[in-house]
Amino acid sequence: MAVEWSRAEIVEALRTCALRVGGTEDGYSGLDVIAEPDTMLVTFRWRLDPNVYAVEVAFPTEPTSPWTGLAVTSAYEWAADVMAGLSENLATGLVGWGGRTIRDGHVVLDSRHPVDVVPAGYYVASVPLVGVPRSSGPKRKGTFFTWGSPEALVPLPPSEMGSWLAEEGMDVSLPRQLVVEDRLACWVQAYVDNARAEPHVGHAVASWEDARHTVARLELVHLQPGVPSDVGAALAHGAVRVVTEAGALRVVTAIDGPELRGLGFQPANGGGLTFSTSVTPPPPHDAAEL
Repeated sequence: MAVEWSRAEIVEALRTCALRVGGTEDGYSGLDVIAEPDTMLVTFRWRLDPNVYAVEVAFPTEPTSPWTGLAVTSAYEWAADVMAGLSENLATGLVGWGGRTIRDGHVVLDSRHPVDVVPAGYYVASVPLVGVPRSSGPKRKGTFFTWGSPEALVPLPPSEMGSWLAEEGMDVSLPRQLVVEDRLACWVQAYVDNARAEPHVGHAVASWEDARHTVARLELVHLQPGVPSDVGAALAHGAVRVVTEAGALRVVTAIDGPELRGLGFQPANGGGLTFSTSVTPPPPHDAAEL
């Protein structure tokens, strides 16, 4: 059965849902819905990322939800389900794993063609800096100190952060010191993708170079012996993704290697490598502040 809604109704319904405050995943800020000849573009910003993102949405040809596949009775109901599906994808990291093309100043994300940023058999995640301190619970080895109610979770003492990595022979003194100095931009870890989330096979650390948190420095990418170099590239990618979402406009590093250059790092004046996180122009008010 063909839809009975006009294209104008569909665009307006999608715009209403896309720009609704609080209706999508935390960190999403809707900008507009742009009607094209065959599709629509939902444009948005993501957290403090300097880029403008977009997803392409086809005009419906039948009154069914693109999210659940169930029948819908109005353009608004259809549009609400479009945004529910986008929210779900954003929650699972669409900005990191979605296919990308640059079009008219937007980074267009494609959930149908994901990018394999982490080699099969491994997983990359942030090192948790909150939990239940070991002094408050049973002594145990583990990646996450998250047993108990959420109210019980507090910032871990620096001496306990990443303790599981230290137990597996990795040097965690640098990220712990950066926490003490309030300069830690991110700390990510890689581990074997299994039910135990171990063994851990590497970690990467970035610091803030400036008080405004616009420049991050990739300080460390460490892999345990025998781990494929692709995992190191995934760690670096994860670190860049975290600092970009925290507002970094540039990432610099003294580390060199084909893995970083493959991610887009370029030689910097004065040595080292640099990476621009912005592939689209910043908004005018941001440009005036820089």
